[in-house]
Amino acid sequence: MAATELRGMVEPGPAAIAAAGGGTGPPVVGGGGGGRRDAGPGSGAASGTVAAAAAGGPGPGTGGVASAGPSPAPPAGGSGGSGSAREGWLFKWTNYIKGYQRRWFVLSNGLLSYYRSKAEMRHTCRGTINLATANITVEDSCNFIISNGGAQTYHLKASSEVERQRWVTALELAKAKAVKMLAESDESGDEESVSQTDKTELQNTLRTLSSKVEDLSTCNDLIAKHGTALQRSLSELESLKLPAESNEKIKQVNERATLFRITSNAMINACRDFLMLAQTHSKKWQKSLQYERDQRIRLEETLEQLAKQHNHLERAFRGATVLPANTPGNAGSAKDQCCSGKGDMSDEDEENEFFDAPEIITMPENLGHKRTGSNISGASSDISLDEQYKHQVEETKKEKRTRIPYKPNYSLNLWSIMKNCIGKELSKIPMPVNFNEPLSMLQRLTEDLEYHELLDRAAKCENSLEQLCYVAAFTVSSYSTTVFRTSKPFNSLLGETFELDRLEENGYRSLCEQVSHHPPAAAHHAESKNGWTLRQEIKITSKFRGKYLSIMPLGTIHCIFHATGHHYTWKKVTTTVHNIIVGKLWIDQSGEIDIVNHKTGDKCNLKFVPYSYFSRDVARKVTGEVADPSGKVHFALLGTWDEKMDCFKVQPVIGDNGGDARQRGHEAEESRVMLWKRNPLPKNAENMYYFSELALTLNAWEGGTAPTDSRLRPDQRLMENGRWDEANAEKQRLEEKQRLARRKREAEAMKATEDGTPYDPYKALWFEQKKDPVTKELTHIYRGGYWECKEKQDWSSCPDIF
Repeated sequence: MAATELRGMVEPGPAAIAAAGGGTGPPVVGGGGGGRRDAGPGSGAASGTVAAAAAGGPGPGTGGVASAGPSPAPPAGGSGGSGSAREGWLFKWTNYIKGYQRRWFVLSNGLLSYYRSKAEMRHTCRGTINLATANITVEDSCNFIISNGGAQTYHLKASSEVERQRWVTALELAKAKAVKMLAESDESGDEESVSQTDKTELQNTLRTLSSKVEDLSTCNDLIAKHGTALQRSLSELESLKLPAESNEKIKQVNERATLFRITSNAMINACRDFLMLAQTHSKKWQKSLQYERDQRIRLEETLEQLAKQHNHLERAFRGATVLPANTPGNAGSAKDQCCSGKGDMSDEDEENEFFDAPEIITMPENLGHKRTGSNISGASSDISLDEQYKHQVEETKKEKRTRIPYKPNYSLNLWSIMKNCIGKELSKIPMPVNFNEPLSMLQRLTEDLEYHELLDRAAKCENSLEQLCYVAAFTVSSYSTTVFRTSKPFNSLLGETFELDRLEENGYRSLCEQVSHHPPAAAHHAESKNGWTLRQEIKITSKFRGKYLSIMPLGTIHCIFHATGHHYTWKKVTTTVHNIIVGKLWIDQSGEIDIVNHKTGDKCNLKFVPYSYFSRDVARKVTGEVADPSGKVHFALLGTWDEKMDCFKVQPVIGDNGGDARQRGHEAEESRVMLWKRNPLPKNAENMYYFSELALTLNAWEGGTAPTDSRLRPDQRLMENGRWDEANAEKQRLEEKQRLARRKREAEAMKATEDGTPYDPYKALWFEQKKDPVTKELTHIYRGGYWECKEKQDWSSCPDIF
């Protein structure tokens, strides 16, 4: 094999992470003397670059890549059989360790799929990308990229330039057909169903049109009557002996009156035609709408019946599989299933880990709760919930609580509530506490600090790139608490706050405040005596799509290190809750995070690979790269967002012909450093909403906090103590109180507008809205004063929200 071909297979340097391939993007380097730097793959053509090859060395990709081994390359394939537009062998970039791997690709019906071999087509597909929404980019003579906007990116290499052009041409043709088919399907269907109100409104509109046409007809009759009288009067004038000039003027007026009458008749006829056409088509529309409405009702009934059957089967299964508490290994195995890492599972088990969490966990009898079968009831406790709470309050500040009352098992028909929420913003829909966990959104935001020691370590780093690795690990670690947390936190009230003072124990303290209600927005400020400050403003938007719920956090997170002045920013990824209607709820994170050091220009790109039923890759996988301002990659990151993150140092080695080559697998393994590992969940966490050790302490009562603190929220406290009916009633009271306060502010604003007097809109108490000096975004930044007020116990400026 030619030296250039071999070097093309082992060229180092990724530029981004290919989600579908499960690895980092391949290098893109220039050929020719001196080399060049080109855009790397990943998040667009402009993100991440890789240093060019050694000066004077021939660039890779100028020759065809025939095979990873010494044997001659098989034909790359042409137009395939089996009804496919094209199929054949291509080389696909996987990751740093394995580089390019040969895969069998099949292009059919606007979809590009790949397999490890042709024989594998019968049973396993490794990945599929829809060309209708994909971008196809040619890199050089043999390389090309297919990406659908970040979720999936394939970096491919053909055996020759001719073969690459054949594939690109076939892909462009398939994309054009797929786009056309998508447009036609959108035009032919997707008519939204209308309610009875819409139908009534349509009929009222038609009646109004009819009455207006009748009015026009009456006006036409009057015009015709008066026009005839006018013509008669003009004819009488013509019979009089008048000067010739006057007769000419009268004749002109007579002609104009005739034209006016003809025009008015034409207008009335056109209106009648319009009304007839509207009535004719309205019948067709009503039939179509009625059909769609009936279809929707039938679908809702079917889904509801399916949900009931699933619930019944689930209950029957639980009743049949409850094991006695003294069965050897029962409790231990249950705990291992939901709390252990992936180390004891095979690849197949990893993919299904969400679905295997047990429903039946035996409970220790010494906690005072009794449980029969799958039911947990606070009413059957030997120790009342009030007494438990009293005991919690009596705990000293130093001794953090390690448990909360167990979650009751109240049945609720989820579909009966959620079926009317499809496509809506859930923050505006009142939900019972049955779907909540006993923490507020502000407390969930504070949970980002669970692994604050990563920032402590980052503050001690002298190398900015190493520091960025720890910041990236901290970013990923904030998602580890969500893996089993399928319940939603309480929506915070406007003006609600939450403080977490860990200055003595951990060296930091944190403050959150709800600064906006619609859209919901929370500001957070945390500072550490170990040399860092973290601040953010997060707006939460959520959409229910029927099968799943998407939660999109909007806003920028800032981390500043005091000693060096390094200022990092990043945004959060999308969280998706699956199986809303039928099945066990499970959570996934997907998207990309770009962490930027605004002082040095260093960047880190993290890619959260979405879970796929068809992939044999590690579940909840995260990959990343740390690059300097020139785009040269120094570190590769690999791990999962629910367990751990590792770091690999990327060091080019000398190739056979004297040029740079990719670091070998065993050498990369030697440079592995574990940045972060998830702490194990507390004992019996499955009965306590899967709270972490930090989460268990967040709602524990503390003296001296502001009267707006989330710990003092009554509905949340009642829910934590298992009194859900009272919690629902209290939640409605608080929401109504908040609505009254909003109406009062709106009335004051309207009155001020009418009077022409100035009116100050609502402003946050501890945060000030201003333009961020780094991102130029309008955001809330901590104005100070909270901890001073706490020291004086002066809360006179706090609103009454509870």
